Amino acid sequence: MSYLGSLPTDATLLQVFQKFPAPASKLLELHELLMRAPSAFGAGERELIAAYVSGVNDCRYCHGVHTVTAEAFGVPEGLLAAALADLDSSPVDDRMKPVLAYVGKLTRTPARMTDADAEAVYAAGWDETALHDAVLVCALFNFMNRMVEGLGIRADAAYAKISGVRLKEGGYAGLATLLDEASR
Repeated sequence: MSYLGSLPTDATLLQVFQKFPAPASKLLELHELLMRAPSAFGAGERELIAAYVSGVNDCRYCHGVHTVTAEAFGVPEGLLAAALADLDSSPVDDRMKPVLAYVGKLTRTPARMTDADAEAVYAAGWDETALHDAVLVCALFNFMNRMVEGLGIRADAAYAKISGVRLKEGGYAGLATLLDEASR
């Protein structure tokens, strides 16, 4: 239930963005940069990180939408649930497991990050740029999870599917276009 009285009780994040377009446009630019610009991680891997972080935070809205988006990019169905239940025994690619372990720890206990955490990512074949990209995606979704939860935004599975497919097809720039069209 939305905590913003001027919006419907079942308001979506898109409706929040439409109500507050100035910060929304900047957030969507940042999303497009971090989630779709060239990176060591493909778009599906970044969506996997986003959905994993959101699952660690128990942000059902973001976890639902970004799980659908990750799956639309080819992440196998059920992989995120398995990773959240037990990352070590999950069918997550061995190169991605230390990345997800890193962002999971960064989400749960940020002050406890160590050189060994970063070394595990490097040992899996990732470089400093990849670590940087993973940390930024993690930070962005910790921010978004708190925004969504703080505003009381909820969504059902049907909305998550619509939104996830929209993100796969149009990216975050596509959402910015929707905002521009709504403001006219």
